Amino acid sequence: MNIESLEYNTDRVKLIIPEYGRHLQKMIDSAIAIENKEERNKVAKAIISVMGNLQPHLRDVPDFQHKLWDQLFIISDFKLDVDAPYPILTKEKLQERPEPLNYPQNFPKYRFYGNNIKRMIDVANSWEDGDMKSALVLTIANHMKKCYLNWNKDTVDDRVIFNHLYELSDGKLNLKDSNEELSSSNDLLKGKKKKSTSNNNNKKNYKPRNKKRY
Repeated sequence: MNIESLEYNTDRVKLIIPEYGRHLQKMIDSAIAIENKEERNKVAKAIISVMGNLQPHLRDVPDFQHKLWDQLFIISDFKLDVDAPYPILTKEKLQERPEPLNYPQNFPKYRFYGNNIKRMIDVANSWEDGDMKSALVLTIANHMKKCYLNWNKDTVDDRVIFNHLYELSDGKLNLKDSNEELSSSNDLLKGKKKKSTSNNNNKKNYKPRNKKRY
């Protein structure tokens, strides 16, 4: 046995995408060294086929072939000059930093209402006055009360909800001087209490199975 022919991991080149293994890395390195471009294109397509067989769980992923071609160029350290069926990925494009995401912070003062409430209020503001708008505003107020009760107290005065609605709508939705009454706290919390009671009953009625011991 010739010891000098053995390869040690410490002497090997670091794998760029280890999931594909060293043999695929060597195949791509060999493709880079091919001088004839037509031959390189054939070898590149064969390598893509091998990569697809090594990652069968990705076949249902959208743009599966596109991802394989991108990975081919990444493993080649962008040195492989072949014709690809997709826009060729460059090192600059890969290292390009994504634009920061703008997280919605519309009303951090009342986070327990959630952003959907603010969207509903904006929609109500855009509607013309009438029965439909009045019904929508009352529905929003009831939902606000339910959200408030879920995160705060067991009871809340309707005037508190009306004040918050007035504030979040920039003074456009005003129920503070109206005679409207929102659903009672018990009705709004009925589903929550029922679910809590059901969970407690399930715990009480739980009986462990008698397991056989060998």
